[in-house]
Amino acid sequence: IMKEYDNKAYLYMLPALALLVIFVFYPFVQTIIRSLYTTDNMGSNTLFIGLENYSDLLSSASFWNSLKVTLIYVLIVVLFGVLIGFATALLCRVNFPGIRLFSAAYSLPIAIASSGMALVFKVMLNQSVGILNVLLKTNINWLADPKWALISVGILTAWLNSGMNFLYFSSGLAGIDDSLYEAASIDGANGPNQFIHVTLPSVRPIMFFVVVTNIINAFQSFGQIKLLTQGGPGEATNVIVHDIYKNAFMNYRYGYASAESVVLFIIVMILTIIAFRSNGDRNASK
Repeated sequence: IMKEYDNKAYLYMLPALALLVIFVFYPFVQTIIRSLYTTDNMGSNTLFIGLENYSDLLSSASFWNSLKVTLIYVLIVVLFGVLIGFATALLCRVNFPGIRLFSAAYSLPIAIASSGMALVFKVMLNQSVGILNVLLKTNINWLADPKWALISVGILTAWLNSGMNFLYFSSGLAGIDDSLYEAASIDGANGPNQFIHVTLPSVRPIMFFVVVTNIINAFQSFGQIKLLTQGGPGEATNVIVHDIYKNAFMNYRYGYASAESVVLFIIVMILTIIAFRSNGDRNASK
């Protein structure tokens, strides 16, 4: 009887597995294969060249610049996105009139398409009519100045991610037993000490999950960069995903872009493994 139930379970999984094979595993294998070939303008493999695309990629100054830009961008997105999500979740722990309205506002970025919000930010950051320059009394071309373009796009992405981060942290904070705070208060711990010794250790698993997912999402960012800066000015916001798009669909170097995609996958995989191992070592030390 148990074997019959196991077989039925696999049958129920088949549609999901089929979708994964068709839309995830098969394209990934094809990307690896294409990275070993030169291609024509339609993306068809023409000549097997082995690892030549990878050697060209690793000797390209443009690739190393896009990697540096990507790492800075990921740092901005993760730092601000996690801080905003955590801070707003902490604010919503306090009961006051209108708390539901604030909770809805903090989680609102989930419901906003990144492309639509990018167009709104494009107007807000405009040098002539943008509200940001009016409020700050500045005259900065936020999206055309190499010093500010990456920061501007990074903070926009961080804000878009903050809504989901807010929900994750809110669920984590709601799961903390009030008795822990009562015991800490009886022991003489004030607010900051309770935050350091009760709140932070309790949300550490959620914090780890949020940081890892934010890193992966930041590496995959494309829409807002394409709409706001198109990788410019110069290559100031030319993150790896945008560079892959440019090489594939503007320069028609599909094999080279495939090699870049594989390298991006390896980078994200290594960072994820490091994060999981460091978290496992921290848990083991306890």
